[in-house]
Amino acid sequence: MRALVIILLVLGAFWALTLWLANRNEARAEASHPARGELLQVDGHQVHAEVMGEGPDVVLIHGSNGNTNDMTYRLAPALAKNYRVIVFDRPGLGYSDPLNPNGATITEQATQLMKAAQQLGADKPIVVGQSYGGAVALAWAVAHPDALAALVPIAGASNPWDTELELFYKLTANPIGAAVVNPLITAYVPQSVVEDTFVDVFAPNPMPEDYADHFGPGLSLRRDSLRANARQRYNLLGEIEELAPRYHEISVPTEIVHGTDDTVVGLEIHSQTLVEQIPDAVLTSLEGVGHMPQHVSVPEVVDAIDRAAERAGLR
Repeated sequence: MRALVIILLVLGAFWALTLWLANRNEARAEASHPARGELLQVDGHQVHAEVMGEGPDVVLIHGSNGNTNDMTYRLAPALAKNYRVIVFDRPGLGYSDPLNPNGATITEQATQLMKAAQQLGADKPIVVGQSYGGAVALAWAVAHPDALAALVPIAGASNPWDTELELFYKLTANPIGAAVVNPLITAYVPQSVVEDTFVDVFAPNPMPEDYADHFGPGLSLRRDSLRANARQRYNLLGEIEELAPRYHEISVPTEIVHGTDDTVVGLEIHSQTLVEQIPDAVLTSLEGVGHMPQHVSVPEVVDAIDRAAERAGLR
């Protein structure tokens, strides 16, 4: 009995330390990378938006477990020379509130960001989404066809795949798993682990030396962000299976950008299929580029957005 009491006391002390470290690390992450834009209220939920530049409206939607800092690293400043650029934190990530505890669907996220864009006076923006954000952009185009001028998916997830979801997401998407695992990750996993995943995502292209400092890996390690991202990833395949049969309904000018060496979201499964599903869509394949064209091929991505703007009569 005494041994059991000692074990329980040790476990209790360990868990108290874990929660203290998690709180400390979250506070440090938010202090080093605070919200730099506007905090909008949309249907009772906070949406974080950064706005820069003047001209036709362009909305940028980041990928999995990202935040506005991804799109503001290179792409948004390049576009701001000729456009008014609006960069959102997707629901549950960065400084935007989650919509629900189950992981907002790509259509729910698209609706939330559309309403936020309208609050900022962008009734028909060019909608640009990278990776998971590409799926949200596609959902925007399908669900709200009159609320955008053009569509630009960048390495976007668009069509069903047959690989298994990683065990990490299965575990952290589960309420019990998240309650146990997420605090341990927040408390004890160093930011360098996130930076190592960046290297893999950029491959075969080198990750820019100052990208991680700009991005703020600690924001992705917060417990709520881990939970929201896991639920979104867990649900994504089924949502895309439901959405893909409706791509033929998209009628706005569509410029698709994808790297030939993308091993995260494969060119053949996704964009080479997508270009045949959307009427008059155009695919730009970037030779030797991986999953992050918005950082390693900025001129080519800007050119695609310029073409979309011209086709939409905005330039």
